[in-house]
Amino acid sequence: MSPVSPAPTPAPAPTPPPAARVSVDTDVCIGAGQCALTAPGVFTQDEDGFGAVLPGFEDGGGSPLLREAARACPVSAVTVDEG
Repeated sequence: MSPVSPAPTPAPAPTPPPAARVSVDTDVCIGAGQCALTAPGVFTQDEDGFGAVLPGFEDGGGSPLLREAARACPVSAVTVDEG
């Protein structure tokens, strides 16, 4: 009887992409709300109606809508830096 070969070692999991850094420039924001409408899981509007990143989602929370939210802002107040 021939010896049993050990099971192959699984390939390591792919390295996840670096987390994004998301911000709203409050000096530029006009409160159009497009960021919050496009990616409501990441953005909200503050008590004055200006765009804001939800607490804990400064890294974008893995939302596939981050870039679209940045493009939707009429004054380019939303920045997505993918590190």
